[in-house]
Amino acid sequence: MKPFQRILYFAKPHQKYLFASMFCNIMYSVLNIFSVATMLPILGLMFGTVEKVDTSKPPVNTGRIVDFFGYAKDWAYYSIQIKIDQHGAVQVLAILCAITAAAFLLRNLFRYLGSYLLVNYRVGITKDLRTAMYDKFLKLPVSFFTEKRKGDMMSRISNDIGGVEGGIMGSLVDVINAPFMIITSLITLFILSPQLTLFSLLVFPVMGGLISWVGKSLKRQATAAQEELGNLFSLVDETLKSSKVIKIFNADKILKNRFNTTTNNWQKYAIGMSRRREMASPMSEFLGSVTILIITWFAGVQILTEQTMEPETFLVFIGMFFQILDPSKKLASAISNIQGGMASLDRVAEVLDYDLKIDEVENPIPISTLKSKIEFKNIGFFYDKDNVILKNFNLTIPKGKTIALVGQSGSGKTTIANLLARFYDVSEGDILVDGENIKNLKVTDYRNLLGMVTQESVLFNDSVFNNILMGKPDATEEEVMAAAKIANAHEFIDHLPEKYYTNIGDDGNKLSGGQKQRVSIARAVLKNPPIMILDEATSALDTESERFVQDALERMMENRTSLVIAHRLSTIQKADWIVVMERGIIVEQGTHQELFEQKGMYRRLVELQNFG
Repeated sequence: MKPFQRILYFAKPHQKYLFASMFCNIMYSVLNIFSVATMLPILGLMFGTVEKVDTSKPPVNTGRIVDFFGYAKDWAYYSIQIKIDQHGAVQVLAILCAITAAAFLLRNLFRYLGSYLLVNYRVGITKDLRTAMYDKFLKLPVSFFTEKRKGDMMSRISNDIGGVEGGIMGSLVDVINAPFMIITSLITLFILSPQLTLFSLLVFPVMGGLISWVGKSLKRQATAAQEELGNLFSLVDETLKSSKVIKIFNADKILKNRFNTTTNNWQKYAIGMSRRREMASPMSEFLGSVTILIITWFAGVQILTEQTMEPETFLVFIGMFFQILDPSKKLASAISNIQGGMASLDRVAEVLDYDLKIDEVENPIPISTLKSKIEFKNIGFFYDKDNVILKNFNLTIPKGKTIALVGQSGSGKTTIANLLARFYDVSEGDILVDGENIKNLKVTDYRNLLGMVTQESVLFNDSVFNNILMGKPDATEEEVMAAAKIANAHEFIDHLPEKYYTNIGDDGNKLSGGQKQRVSIARAVLKNPPIMILDEATSALDTESERFVQDALERMMENRTSLVIAHRLSTIQKADWIVVMERGIIVEQGTHQELFEQKGMYRRLVELQNFG
């Protein structure tokens, strides 16, 4: 989908506000012209140049469109003359002033209503854009977040969407309404004086060319500025999460230099962007002023020398021409703003159009439970063919059994867990659940079968209760407490200030490592999935915490199909089957006792950890 088409797509539910705003702005334009046009007879009366109109017979409408405006003018002067004859010129002047005041009041009322309705339009689209981007964040594969910086994503959902709102949607109505205002004003000017109008139009092509040049350069500057802003957000995000490391290594100068470099670059691009944006309006105003001076000279010749124009006609012409200048400036600024906003829209569209890679087939197969086994058949995985992570991996996990993967870092253990969870799709081979390729299964159904506890506990800035509840949103308080007891978490939770309703802070930082891990286990227990993935769930814990967590894990894995990845081999000695991996291939497999007796890699790993 092209970026501008995307805006129209999101605008569709809110188009009633746009159309209503356009109607109000059109009424504003019409009343704007009317309010200026009513000044013509007022000035004529004041200067005494209004000639007495023959009121013995009314003006005749020929019915031709080209004669309509002339007829309207004649009818207006005819009506005014009748009123002058009846009530006197002073009273008619007062009435005309009152009509003009009413026209000014109504036009500004419509102007306000147009802006008022536009707020609903702009804010509604902005909300929908942000919602769509957040929904996309939830759907994006894990690989996306390993490629992109989180701060840059924060910048896109905040600043870039704000740039779209202010740059594009804020200017959209001006782009639509300003040409109408300009065209209607030009028609009126042609009626007043064709020669003066043609003379005044000489500057418009020059203005359009200059504004177009400003707009194109503005988009380049805006793109660079938004990218630097994304880098700034990423740096702030890293700083806030790494405060301990920064302090212990006295790295504040390094981070400060990086931040200063980023902000200096942003400042350079932002200043360039603002200079070009601010150039549009003064440029159009200057060109308009030059036009006014040319018109004044040309009209002066007609009034003073040729005497082919009345002074009041010239004054109304000038007033009407000034009515063109404002929408012209708005149109020029709107074009520049849209060019700047397009840079933000491109960055928003890049996320919204990102290929999910992990996707469902057209008619996915529903699944509700694991009946017999999970099979890895000739699995291969790589990001590129020169960097193979897994090769010819074969493994069967029978229902209810615990399979452990061990090996040095980089051997491909976590990749197996990620492929089973379908965070990535295999490059070669098939993963089968009860004989069915997981690519053919409905993703949400399949992931309902899975639970996962990783080395780094992922907790949210919320209460303990709500963090556990994520495993089963409709669970009762009793079910949450039962899950916490199985996870060996109930006792420490009960001693928290507000027990289960204690807020645990950002990333759960108010809890210790072992406590965080037990809350994560409680969340997995509450979900009660038939398949459990444990990715080095105890490797970051001290000995006492490991004992509590390991006990909780063993309770959780009872009668459950489990894939366990472990560095500490003491945690997997009770596994039904152990697979030893090295550089993406299986080198040994068997029970703990069998592998220990083989005196191979597993035995060496055990002896390195003083376990035997």
